[in-house]
Amino acid sequence: MTATSLGSPQLASPDLLRSVFRRHAAGVAVITASGDAGPVGFTATSLASVSAEPPMLSFGIGTGASSWPAISRAEHVGVHILGEHQEELAATFARSGADRFGAPTAWREGPEGVPVLDDVLAWLVCRVHARVPAGDHRIVLAEVRIGDPAGDGRPLLYHQGRFNGLRD
Repeated sequence: MTATSLGSPQLASPDLLRSVFRRHAAGVAVITASGDAGPVGFTATSLASVSAEPPMLSFGIGTGASSWPAISRAEHVGVHILGEHQEELAATFARSGADRFGAPTAWREGPEGVPVLDDVLAWLVCRVHARVPAGDHRIVLAEVRIGDPAGDGRPLLYHQGRFNGLRD
């Protein structure tokens, strides 16, 4: 196939990037932190493993996000891998203005005072190592301190603008 048979190439733009990444299936995580006015959190599909030694990960957050002020000052964050049974939880943490930590969200104060969500596939508490400017976002690099990988179920994915589970 030639490039012309695939369609017309587009110049770089936010719409092009969004269109391409709608085709990229990503795992769904919720990032949490303790803020001055209480717990904060948001749904992230940008979670990535960065280093095994020391164990580090990264995620992106927009500087206009309601959670950014707390994340910009937090020493520790919680990282939660969601299961396919948690589509509603993912939607709640993605929705602007939602009461993210009110019922029915089940959570507890975890290590370092970080909010830890219940019934997730896995969770980590990480020490923030750096916040790297990246356009209208920041890439947060965080070192893993403690966690639990023992949750049951299959992962929740985000693809084509929707939450999905794995197909057999």
